[in-house]
Amino acid sequence: MATKKATRKTAAKKPSTKKRATKSAAKKTVKKTTARKTASKKSTSTRKYSPSAGKNVKTEMHEMKRGKLKSGRSGKKVTSRKQAIAIGLSKARKAGKKVPPNPNE
Repeated sequence: MATKKATRKTAAKKPSTKKRATKSAAKKTVKKTTARKTASKKSTSTRKYSPSAGKNVKTEMHEMKRGKLKSGRSGKKVTSRKQAIAIGLSKARKAGKKVPPNPNE
């Protein structure tokens, strides 16, 4: 009976070593594919916003910090940084500068 127990233990150890080998092989393939993806992203980068559109946003931010920026219809004072950026981008779109379309419209 002692020999049967010994054979079972050795049989249980063999598959665990095979699993470790396959995991390390899988990690190596993942590293190769990620290296390829990053190289292709660098070559296809383009500007989404024109530099002049950035200047519009900069001036609107400056006005907001000075407390002179007001919203459209109501004429209330703008205190939100996000709202000031939105106003600057809106003015850049109206002027025909290179800016992505508004996602809300």
